Amino acid sequence: MSKYTAFRAGKVSFLISKKTVWSIVILTAATLALFIISTGVGSVRILPLDVIKVLIGAGEQTHAVIVQTLRLPRMIIAVLAGSALAVSGAILQGMIRNPLASPDIVGITGGAALGAVSFFFFLGDKVSIHWLPLCAIAGAFISTLLIYTLAWKHGVSPLRMVMIGIGMSAAYSSVSYMLMISGPIILANKSLTFMTGSIYGVSWEKDVWVLTPWIIVLMPIALLLAREVNAQELGQEIAVSIGSVVQRNRFLLLMISVALAGAAVAIGGAISFIGLMAPHIARKLVGPAFGGVLPVSALIGALILLAADLAARTLFSPLDIPAGVFTAAIGAPFFMYLLYRNRQA
Repeated sequence: MSKYTAFRAGKVSFLISKKTVWSIVILTAATLALFIISTGVGSVRILPLDVIKVLIGAGEQTHAVIVQTLRLPRMIIAVLAGSALAVSGAILQGMIRNPLASPDIVGITGGAALGAVSFFFFLGDKVSIHWLPLCAIAGAFISTLLIYTLAWKHGVSPLRMVMIGIGMSAAYSSVSYMLMISGPIILANKSLTFMTGSIYGVSWEKDVWVLTPWIIVLMPIALLLAREVNAQELGQEIAVSIGSVVQRNRFLLLMISVALAGAAVAIGGAISFIGLMAPHIARKLVGPAFGGVLPVSALIGALILLAADLAARTLFSPLDIPAGVFTAAIGAPFFMYLLYRNRQA
């Protein structure tokens, strides 16, 4: 029996692993279940069936106000930001050919966080808070272009880019903390929450509607370029021999990864390690082909952030702990395990 299923739409056809199809179906169901359960959890408990009724427009008015105004934007942001960080990390790991690569480790997240802290420090009392996402995304792009430029030497070596990215990430964090301690206490509070990573207090207007277009545009492009990620993972010489324009495609993939991570950080803050963990779990489930790794990584990233946010809201109630604390608590030991496993590489 074949391990693959053929899909055809007009002149376009492709093969997809049955294991990948089943993984996507199961993870989608798990994400929906956790989404509904998390939406019902809070100071006012709402049963999953009542949440579903609200979502289809048949629930009680009190439940509808709580779900639609307070909780639903938070759950949607968890799904969008988690999936964006996971896909960003999967692209980086394939492109750089380094299992330790992720947006927070190579400096993308640090640059976005520095852009946000700079907004608080220089523009917070002068312009609308709606400009914050643009500043964070700009910080991610500028920091990545700087890393890319410093790593250029007759092309960009993946190892050189990782090493420079790690160093620049530490520099970005140092500058961010310097700005925090040199400003008023209210700036420090805002900046620290942002750098830890939290989706507390998000809204439809300034968060959901800002992040959604980035995901809708960039996710399909990332999936279309999955073949290029596969080629990059084979190494530069082999990629060139099969017709890939390595440096152009590497730069394009890097920009897509940066845009996804920057958009997620702009709304959710510097949530760490999702971009590291999700692609590894995805490869364990569906193998190394990026046509399957990218959508599975997106679903796993959404699950991780939904679970982290649920823990953040419930374990220390009535305190609302930043979700980034819990992703770091899981991700740091995972990173140490990867370092140990790859110590001979």
